[in-house]
Amino acid sequence: MKRFHVKRGDEVVIIAGTEKGKRGKIIQVLTKKDRVVVEGAKMLKKHMRKSQQYPQGAIIEREGSIHVSNVMKAENYDARASKRATTAAAVS
Repeated sequence: MKRFHVKRGDEVVIIAGTEKGKRGKIIQVLTKKDRVVVEGAKMLKKHMRKSQQYPQGAIIEREGSIHVSNVMKAENYDARASKRATTAAAVS
């Protein structure tokens, strides 16, 4: 089984792609596809046909998946940002 640097429930920051900079909690890890689903990021619209659950049909918004290499734990991201800020202040 593959091992990732993040797991379900971790607070992460998206570091690449159209959602760059967004923070959220990991809802699901898709190990076979090397992807994660982050709460509130990469929202997709899914058209549902009429059924008992949706008698009129519906358009549902849900989270899409993001490649695991494009997310970083929030604590590591914050530590890196503060370290960069102090070194930039020391150089100036």
